[in-house]
Amino acid sequence: MPELHLPWLEIAILLPVVGSLIVRFPKDRDKARRISVGFALVTFLAAVGEWIDFVRLGQFEAHDHWDVVAAFMHQNVLVIDELSAPLFPLAALLYLLTIYSTLKTKVARFSMSGTLLSEAILLATFSCRSGWLLVILLALGVVPVYYELSVRRKESARVFVIHMAIFIGCMAIGYSMLPGDAVLHPDSPGWTTLIAGGLLTVGALVRSGIAPLHCWMTDLFDRATFGTAMLTVAPMPGAYAIMRLVLPVAPTWAMQSIAIISLITAVYAGAMAVVERDSRRLYCYLFLSHSSLVLAGLELVSTIGLTGALCLWISIGLSLGGLGLVIRSVEARVGRVDLARYNGLHDHSPMLAGLFLLTGLASIGFPGTVGFVGIELMVEGAAAVSPIVGGAVVIATALCGIAIVRAYFRIFTGTSITCPISLAAKPSERIAVFVLTLLILGGGLFPQPGVASRHHAAQQLLLRRPGESHDLNHAHPTEHKSK
Repeated sequence: MPELHLPWLEIAILLPVVGSLIVRFPKDRDKARRISVGFALVTFLAAVGEWIDFVRLGQFEAHDHWDVVAAFMHQNVLVIDELSAPLFPLAALLYLLTIYSTLKTKVARFSMSGTLLSEAILLATFSCRSGWLLVILLALGVVPVYYELSVRRKESARVFVIHMAIFIGCMAIGYSMLPGDAVLHPDSPGWTTLIAGGLLTVGALVRSGIAPLHCWMTDLFDRATFGTAMLTVAPMPGAYAIMRLVLPVAPTWAMQSIAIISLITAVYAGAMAVVERDSRRLYCYLFLSHSSLVLAGLELVSTIGLTGALCLWISIGLSLGGLGLVIRSVEARVGRVDLARYNGLHDHSPMLAGLFLLTGLASIGFPGTVGFVGIELMVEGAAAVSPIVGGAVVIATALCGIAIVRAYFRIFTGTSITCPISLAAKPSERIAVFVLTLLILGGGLFPQPGVASRHHAAQQLLLRRPGESHDLNHAHPTEHKSK
């Protein structure tokens, strides 16, 4: 296996751990915020360095330069491939912008130390190839969230604990039951493989919030800080678990059945977003609908569907991550927004209003934005399975579009308000707006590099799934002939 030129993965994982320990000591919270921003920025630069180094290698996968963990486990553990290579800097960017755009009024409620620790766990998860270590990292990822709910905020964590216990239990038991030859025969599994794959699937779907096991997600947005809740769901570690643990062993018919469940969740969540009256719950249902579309594409087990899902995964991270930052910034000024009335904030925060509309439209695939190609590929891949399935994708996207436009009018228009203090965007928020706008429009106007990378990743992932390689020659007959 090729090797990266520098230990980018270990650097990016260790930096947030060190930063988490350091920011616990300063009593000056503003100083702790500045230190956290510095560590998050260096971590992001290391993640970008990893991506550039990996692209220059021109390989499907590569392990870290040192990979100290491999010396103890006698195998390459820190491995990056075409699936996780762009997810690594995307996750680091979301954490950087969240920490950097946190206003001074929110620093006391938002744990910088816990956020940096969560970032380290997530980055380790996205770079982990060992099955058992991946299960352990997925379990560790819920600990900082539980600590914030029960210790820092003194909120009831019962709903969160019950669902995460199901998630961790299913993942641990399922992986322990998985036979060693399960990957070799995914379409002719034995009973043990079916049970193990079923448990792994249930665990991953619980972590992803698939209905009817989604109530922990709405409860989390109600009780945790908005930044913590957003960072818990936005990188979609549940989808990553499905790609690493479920896709190699689940038969095709099982994956397509799960795709149907995901599409039902997408339509349901989109309908709930249309009638939601609370801004946080609106965001939760929007994310749940879009993440369900990603899961549906991942589980269609076709090249075009998988390509669309991988493109959509990146675009959702950027667009809904940006939308979450906008809602968080609005909450920092006026508190939780009531969507049952018009709030009229456009004249006071026109930049936030513009970013809200841009990120919201990008999430539903508006032409010229980063989400356009992903949604188009998803519709085509789903329609190839069944016209009903393709129609479900269109309906879910349309419902989310209605919900976004409705929320925009309720938050930013409809009335004129007078405020004694300025509600304009702060410099840190303006920088976050500029970065997200550049990425969303740049990815939409020049989509070919990203789409080509995601298409190649989809092909390689299916080729590494035994019994699926023959399908690739028939997935795109026109493309195959042109080659």
